[in-house]
Amino acid sequence: MSYVLAEGGYQAFDLSGTDTTVLLISLLIALGALAVAFVMMRGVLAADDGPKEMTVISDAIHEGAMAYITRQFRTIAVIVVPLAVVVFLTSTQIDQTETEVALSFFQSGLFRTVAFLVGGIASAAIGFLGMWLATKANVRTTAAAVRSDFAGAFLVAFRTGGVVGLATAGLGLLGATTIILIFQNTSTAMLVGFGFGGSLLALFLRVGGGIFTKAADVGADLVGKVEVGIPEDAPRNPATIADNVGDNVGDCAGMAADLFESFGVTLVASIILGVTAFAGIGLGPDVAARGLVFPVGVMAIGVVASIIGLYLAKARAGEDDALKIINRGITIAQVISIAGAAVLAFAYVGNPDGATVSQPGARMFGAIVVGVALGFTASRITAYYTATTQKPVQDIAKASRTGPATTVLEGMSLGLESAVWGLIAVAVAIGGAIALGGGSFKFSTYLVALAGIGMLSTTGIIVAEDTFGPVADNSAGIAEMSGHFEGEPERIMVSLDAVGNTTKAVTKGFAIGSAVIAAVALFASYGETIIEEITPAGSPLPDASYPINVAEPKVFIGLLIGGSIAFIFSSLAIRAVSRTAGVVVEEVRRQFADGKIMSGEKQPDYGPAIDICTTASLRELATPALIAVLTPVIIGFGLGPISLGAFLASVIVVGQLMANFLSNAGGAWDNAKKYIEDGAEGGKGSEPHKAAVIGDTVGDPFKDTAGPALNPLIKVMNLVSLLILPAIIGFYDEAALRELRQVGEPAGIAIAVVAAVVVVAAIAFSKGVFTRDAGEAAADAAP
Repeated sequence: MSYVLAEGGYQAFDLSGTDTTVLLISLLIALGALAVAFVMMRGVLAADDGPKEMTVISDAIHEGAMAYITRQFRTIAVIVVPLAVVVFLTSTQIDQTETEVALSFFQSGLFRTVAFLVGGIASAAIGFLGMWLATKANVRTTAAAVRSDFAGAFLVAFRTGGVVGLATAGLGLLGATTIILIFQNTSTAMLVGFGFGGSLLALFLRVGGGIFTKAADVGADLVGKVEVGIPEDAPRNPATIADNVGDNVGDCAGMAADLFESFGVTLVASIILGVTAFAGIGLGPDVAARGLVFPVGVMAIGVVASIIGLYLAKARAGEDDALKIINRGITIAQVISIAGAAVLAFAYVGNPDGATVSQPGARMFGAIVVGVALGFTASRITAYYTATTQKPVQDIAKASRTGPATTVLEGMSLGLESAVWGLIAVAVAIGGAIALGGGSFKFSTYLVALAGIGMLSTTGIIVAEDTFGPVADNSAGIAEMSGHFEGEPERIMVSLDAVGNTTKAVTKGFAIGSAVIAAVALFASYGETIIEEITPAGSPLPDASYPINVAEPKVFIGLLIGGSIAFIFSSLAIRAVSRTAGVVVEEVRRQFADGKIMSGEKQPDYGPAIDICTTASLRELATPALIAVLTPVIIGFGLGPISLGAFLASVIVVGQLMANFLSNAGGAWDNAKKYIEDGAEGGKGSEPHKAAVIGDTVGDPFKDTAGPALNPLIKVMNLVSLLILPAIIGFYDEAALRELRQVGEPAGIAIAVVAAVVVVAAIAFSKGVFTRDAGEAAADAAP
């Protein structure tokens, strides 16, 4: 077995004074980002929160959101503790040489488990901060708009996102840099644990928040808009507070944690690949550390660029186009980030003596530019298919003339089409990064990871763009429920809400693209790790990937099962929304039944809808986690490490296609409805509008539950596979693996069978949770 492992072994490099300086500066920048976030948060909270009739509503939203996430964290803790034990038990001793031990099994397991817990806590903290601050900032945005202060309303909403964005980038950079400085040559094992913790929590927040928000949204729309004919945020709708709570638990907590783990996992993948990439182009341990330090430095520069972009994104005198202001801030941040990456690439990496490819620094800078271009392209593709000003959304609006069926069909066709272009954009970016690799496989895969670094370097301001959406949405709802939704304040809030819908959709496309790049980089680490695990000690390591022959039946089985994961996962998520929304509909109908709410004789009771959505979403948390963690166990131990590689490849490809389809189709249906509500096709209350509302309700779980949750699912599966790979290989004959054959032991098959039984039982439980009568379920959930 080799003692220089890609995933969790001893990596041969020496940190020079310059390398250490770059890491220490990055650490200080991470701490500085957290300090700036704190100052920015105090500025948001210092803004006027308006009259009591508005704060009463915002307090109800805040309390509902806090109650939900507190219960969610308690549920997550029950699941995470046994997983921490698994992380410890799947650790391995890390050997520096054949006779010298760098970390014992206990030390490696303990440190990796701590890193796993720290990553999970950081991801959870980001989700909590995003939701807590958004539910404080929404009413302050409303108060500024009521004063007809566009600049003030925009600043509160965008700076709220800025706080969350800087905390996201700061914590991710702080965690990775600290691990490298402490563990140095053995840091990769801890980094994988850190990334796994962040990804797992993001999966929980995405799934739970997505079920809550869309069950409430669908239930509120179907009764409120379609049956009763009242506006979306009318205070008479018993589900309207649950709907507004859902905006925060889904879009704020979920997306913030999602981009945190994308940031962390991409950084982890590039760090893992950096040392072996430099070794692959003939550079020794004295230079190899630059491959590890460079992505950290680029991320640090991106954090500084994000801070500058956030502070420069202000409305100028007479300016009232929020999207233009946001894009200006993002452009400034990206230009600074690219310029800083160029300085680091040419001055720090340069053209080291002995490299078998020319100008490694220039090639690394090229990969960063490729990543920035991919981020721009992914965002533009999403904007084209989901913006009200573009033909696809307008085509859906036209299809609504002939009813809900044609509305749904048109949206599905456009979503399917958009997925192809999203995949092509990623494929071109990967091809571009590989073309810069100079023929070295290891260096090429490292450049693919660096493309992800370029894409996510300005995460701080990208998260701000996303969080802006739900804050603006909530502010409009508060204004409508408190009776301040008219005149200039209405115009301001409608314009901010419209821009927020666009930024939310665009950020989803960005997140999907970044997730795939991160997963591809992790997949490359997987192939390298197989080679290094089975290569005899002292033998040279080839500059190539481990071949995966899909013509071999066992490998092809892994490929087939991998392709099915996105379907069963999406099925469970959408079914959970459907069943829960049905319960919400029954509850809302029950409250409307006597006519007293509509006549003004009694007030709606908002509590039951919140409780129904909370209970349902928490019931569904365990199944996605078990699918993500145990399916690689089933394939790896049952069929072998080569089959697991094919499984992961299929998960990445099908998962990206499905995520793009679901997110873009849902976004297009949503904006087609808004396009009609703005006056097209007869406007609100028309038959096309009713058809568009149906399309929007179909798309809600697509774009906000199943689609976004596929991002962390893909990365969790890749990280789990990296974590358990050494254990899997221990059950298979290494000599046979060198000949591309998988000869396993019966004990490995037994492990796979047990894991399969658990997964099947979890899926059966999830499918049966909501099969009871809707009225009975509502009665159980209601206080």
